[in-house]
Amino acid sequence: MVVADEVIDDYFNDPTGSGYFFYVAEYKGQVAGYLCYGPTPMTRGTWDMYWAAVTPKLHGQGIGSTLFKLAEEHIKSLGGRMILIETASNPNYKAARSLYLTLGYEHVSTIPDFYDPGDNKETFRKVL
Repeated sequence: MVVADEVIDDYFNDPTGSGYFFYVAEYKGQVAGYLCYGPTPMTRGTWDMYWAAVTPKLHGQGIGSTLFKLAEEHIKSLGGRMILIETASNPNYKAARSLYLTLGYEHVSTIPDFYDPGDNKETFRKVL
């Protein structure tokens, strides 16, 4: 989580210059989920979804889907043409990978053993 903390710190220290955008969902006054995204450096119209999380007890309530839809609309309004998501293949991310497919992202690549032996990097893409 050190990287996530650094990204959040960058954003709060310089929201317009950080290169990151955030949506945060609340439920009963508590953070229920968040999504961090930004333009991919050295590309024209490609964006990355960097971090997404929803409180486990609130999975299946549409929070993640709503955050993604808001981000996709924002990205499109800024001239975005493609969104990429990179994630791990390990079982802890099975629900996330399923969500990406449900939201219309296509699986476009696998890099074997990227994170650890047996834990591949999986890339998903959505064309806007």
